[in-house]
Amino acid sequence: MSAEDTGGSGLFDKLSEAVHLEVVNFHPLQKAVTLASRIIPLHVGNRLRASALRVYGVEVGEGTVVYGPPEIASAEEEGFAKMTIGRDCVLHVGCLFELGDTVTIGDRVTLGNGVMVITTTHQLGPREHRAGLRIRHPVVIESGAWIGARSVILPGVTIGAGAVVDAGSTVNKSVAANTRVRGTPARVVEELAP
Repeated sequence: MSAEDTGGSGLFDKLSEAVHLEVVNFHPLQKAVTLASRIIPLHVGNRLRASALRVYGVEVGEGTVVYGPPEIASAEEEGFAKMTIGRDCVLHVGCLFELGDTVTIGDRVTLGNGVMVITTTHQLGPREHRAGLRIRHPVVIESGAWIGARSVILPGVTIGAGAVVDAGSTVNKSVAANTRVRGTPARVVEELAP
């Protein structure tokens, strides 16, 4: 009796598909770079971490420092090289970048501890499953901006040049250049000198 006669081939196909679904988000290079970056103590080897991001496929400008290993998440079909970081930027400890779409960071941008940059969300679905189809929108943080600790930048947002996002803010709409915002959702609290 062959494997086809006993349904073994169908079982193998189902098992193969299940294994594929479980490992599709595993990127060996991503894991190797993350592990290497985590071995380096916080606030030490800041330029080494920037170099590790380059190996990872992220464009990183000269002079940029990374104080702790950023968490980078991406959808299986997206890969993990959809981020550009400009020159002389500072990324503090615990930043998270979800790369369902592109993230572009200009020159001389500072991201505080625990900043989250999210590029995907979901359409509102029916009551049986409210998180409907996935929607992707890029995020842009223009040159000179400062994003305070534990802030969240949501899909489709552009933070204008020289803008400031106060710590703990959730930004769901674009922020004009040289503007300071605060809160959840973030609202303008001050116009800054250009």
